[in-house]
Amino acid sequence: MMKIKFLIAGLLGMASTVAFAQKYEVTNAKETFDKYLTLNKVAVTYSEADKNLLAARASIDKAGVNTKTATLPETYALKAAIYATLAMHDSIPAKTLPLYTTADEALKKAKELDAAGANKALISEATTQMAQYQLNSGIKAFQAKNYENAYTSFNTYQTLLPTDTTAMYYTGLAAVQAKKFPEALANYNKLLPTTFSKRESIYLDMSTIALEQKDTVSALKYVSEGVDKFPSNSDLRRREIEISLQTGKAQEVVGKIQSAIANDPKNKTLYYYAGLTYTSFGNSTGDAIYKLKKAEGANLKESTLPPFLVKLTPLQTKKDDYMAKAAEMYKKALEIDPNYYEANLNMGYALLSPAIDTYNYANNYLPASKQKEYTATLAKATIMFDAAKPYLLKAVELKPTSADALKNLKNYYLGTKNTTEANATQKQIDALVK
Repeated sequence: MMKIKFLIAGLLGMASTVAFAQKYEVTNAKETFDKYLTLNKVAVTYSEADKNLLAARASIDKAGVNTKTATLPETYALKAAIYATLAMHDSIPAKTLPLYTTADEALKKAKELDAAGANKALISEATTQMAQYQLNSGIKAFQAKNYENAYTSFNTYQTLLPTDTTAMYYTGLAAVQAKKFPEALANYNKLLPTTFSKRESIYLDMSTIALEQKDTVSALKYVSEGVDKFPSNSDLRRREIEISLQTGKAQEVVGKIQSAIANDPKNKTLYYYAGLTYTSFGNSTGDAIYKLKKAEGANLKESTLPPFLVKLTPLQTKKDDYMAKAAEMYKKALEIDPNYYEANLNMGYALLSPAIDTYNYANNYLPASKQKEYTATLAKATIMFDAAKPYLLKAVELKPTSADALKNLKNYYLGTKNTTEANATQKQIDALVK
């Protein structure tokens, strides 16, 4: 009986030794890979780290051809992590792609077989390294303007890390450049519920993509959602106004801003946007005036001037009304903050524009026979120019290097026939270009 027990113990010992020998390579691969991860954190031990990585590869390759260990979840997980890391150790695609492919195949098997999650850390390491590989590949392709390949790489990067906002963003960027607009919108859409730092620009980009596809309905939808989320973003507000004008929904924008003002009457930005909306209306009417003048306003005679003015006058009145409403809004913004640059700039413009129109009307449409009316109209224009002057000067004071502020001021000097100051201001504008 004692001999039998001894024999059984001896057999169990032999079985344990054989099992250990069979798993030795897997164990060694794990230990040397762990050493690599530790040593690779410090520059002075990079060389030693690389030796351990190569040793890990040698062991996992042996484990991969051993029928007892080849199909273990741990073997696949280690192989994925080791080969993904090796793929990141070179920049030549001919060398790295086979390594990446091996890692990809091993990772799929590891995920399939590791239902219990025993190799979660290794699978995570492999996934991170493979994602980094695809990110690097995508950046290189994007920089080389190979946007199709960039999109493919970034999209794979996102597949590996589906909650990574950078992956979503880069995939969207590459999709735009590759003219894959539906894919771009799909990726940007994923970013909207996140805390991604560039969400404000994402709404604007989505609107731009929709406009590229001539889809003004979606463009307005995206930018309006952006305004609701980021009401102080001037680019989103401006785009909403522009699209609303194009689609005949401008009054809806006015209504939204007026409602916002009612809820927050001390918000200078809201008054500014209200003014900007009315300015846009005025400029749109100004475009209609320009078209009328181009079509019918040249070479007018005494007989053709009256019918032309019948068409011009209501348009001019409409434009002046919009500019007056704009000035009223800018004025309220400036009552809250007198040093509000954008409000000063646009207040000056809203007052300057009708002054220029009045000046041009006198010189272009009042014949010599109406000298008294001509003189009175020019006097009126001068008063209007002078009303704009304080805001024009303030805008330049607040931002001396603003080309817009300087151009408005130059137009004031031209309108008041102050050639010396107009020329001096032009020199300031020219200096900006240099």
